[in-house]
Amino acid sequence: MAASPGSGSTSSTSCGAPFEVFVNEARRQHRLLYGRKRGRPLRPYQRSLLEELLPRLAIGLPVTGASDPETWFTERPKSIWLEIGFGAGEHLAAQAEHRREIAFIGCEVFENGIAKLLGEIERRQLSNIRLFVDDARLLIAALPPQSIDGVFILFPDPWPKVRHHKRRIVSRETLDGLARIMTARAELHLATDDPGYFSCMLELVTGHCAFEWQARCPVDWQERPPGALPTRYEQKARAAGRSCAFLCARRRPLAEQHDIVG
Repeated sequence: MAASPGSGSTSSTSCGAPFEVFVNEARRQHRLLYGRKRGRPLRPYQRSLLEELLPRLAIGLPVTGASDPETWFTERPKSIWLEIGFGAGEHLAAQAEHRREIAFIGCEVFENGIAKLLGEIERRQLSNIRLFVDDARLLIAALPPQSIDGVFILFPDPWPKVRHHKRRIVSRETLDGLARIMTARAELHLATDDPGYFSCMLELVTGHCAFEWQARCPVDWQERPPGALPTRYEQKARAAGRSCAFLCARRRPLAEQHDIVG
């Protein structure tokens, strides 16, 4: 599943900017996290989860080199999936409960959402989740090549104003980073209720030589993929009368990718 740790910092994608550019940009911007990190005051129980359970599940990254994600779990996982921006964690917790043979890494900086997920982890007795509570780009930069078998980025902040588009997590640089860490034929799941953001996502994914969009007919992006679970943000969007769009892409094997580039 995973290539040898330690090679990630010198790899590059075969299309797009060298990976060192992504790493340097991630380190430069990792304190420029936009949006709120805290909401309503936490209840005592939630505060205790942050103080006692989070340290046991939180991922720490090395100053240099790559980390082997398999070592973060007590049992060797069948595969490892990543969710970037898990919100309140309802999707991540449900996935982990229904697919206990898979290890999940969740990235989030919103304290209230982290506390809610910790509550679900404790309630459902989930041992296959680890958390990264900082900029997801730092984690992507630290993971070894071909170590992740699937990625979810579901209903990220659309930052609809043009001057804020640079804040969007789905970008060419992010896709370059994901292409490096994803295994051949790994799945990338994106979702949004913002038509402009979906158009941007679609353009980025279909224009990237490492990914192949899996849709064959309109229903493939108009409905949630089979087996996928609704998130709180999807339910909120539908209640407000907004349509949701779903984009599923596959990480091309290197041979296919080279044929496209060539």
